[in-house]
Amino acid sequence: MLFSIRGQHIEVTEALKDYVDKKLSRLDKYFDAPPTSEGYVTLSVVRGLHTVEVTFQLPGVVLRAEDRSEDMYASIDAVVDKLERQIRKHKTKLNRKFRQVDSLKTLFVEDGTATSSVAVEQDTDDELEVVRTKRFTMKPMDVEEAILQMNMVGHDFFVFTNIESQEVNVVYKRDDGKYGLIERD
Repeated sequence: MLFSIRGQHIEVTEALKDYVDKKLSRLDKYFDAPPTSEGYVTLSVVRGLHTVEVTFQLPGVVLRAEDRSEDMYASIDAVVDKLERQIRKHKTKLNRKFRQVDSLKTLFVEDGTATSSVAVEQDTDDELEVVRTKRFTMKPMDVEEAILQMNMVGHDFFVFTNIESQEVNVVYKRDDGKYGLIERD
């Protein structure tokens, strides 16, 4: 798998490129034949936080992972771990789907040994499964109270009825530690 590596506010050294290539080559074991599409790796440093973003496309899915930490090498390791989890999840989903149809093999390697290559046709309307539905009464409140409620329940977002506009709004916690508000247009 080929990756284009670029840096923002950081010089990408040969040692850093080699480390990224070495770690991302771990993903090759999940594929019968390496994907032909190019992946993108962005390394950046902002206010002492080292951020690594990796994006690449597989047939029917785009995989993307991002991690921030105080060490670039730790961020790279964490991103590769996240990508491995995503690939395993996608592999399981595909295998479950095709096991129900005709037990076709996918483009992934099965338990470390290559499977026979069988062309797999992807449905354009991938099924998205809702595993839980939650219903609740929305008490009208202001934005500050919604933020307090969100923090109290320990979530990253909170849906509420805005007392001023009587509209459904969402408050959310941003990556920079501040809060955002989503309103209907």
